[in-house]
Amino acid sequence: MARFYGEALGLPVVFSTGDFALLGREGAAGLGFNRLTDYRRPTWPDPSQEKQAHIELGVDDLDAAQARLLALGAVKPEFQPDPDRWRVLLDPAGHPFCISTLV
Repeated sequence: MARFYGEALGLPVVFSTGDFALLGREGAAGLGFNRLTDYRRPTWPDPSQEKQAHIELGVDDLDAAQARLLALGAVKPEFQPDPDRWRVLLDPAGHPFCISTLV
């Protein structure tokens, strides 16, 4: 997860243990990841296994950003609620996140 989001956001890992990784830059907010031993992938859009967070990334070009994120390991689910305005992708652990030119 940290490797995927670090590449996607251009953020280095500033702290890491076997169960936690933090991305960020000195003096700025960071993004942390905890390892869960009983992790279950979200089943988006089916709500039976809820997503754990909502991340919305602002991009300049939806198609170019989607292609880059897919190359990094994201997956594009079939269901797309409004693909002209934003795209829903799944990170390598199955968490849905959105890319949008509206952010």
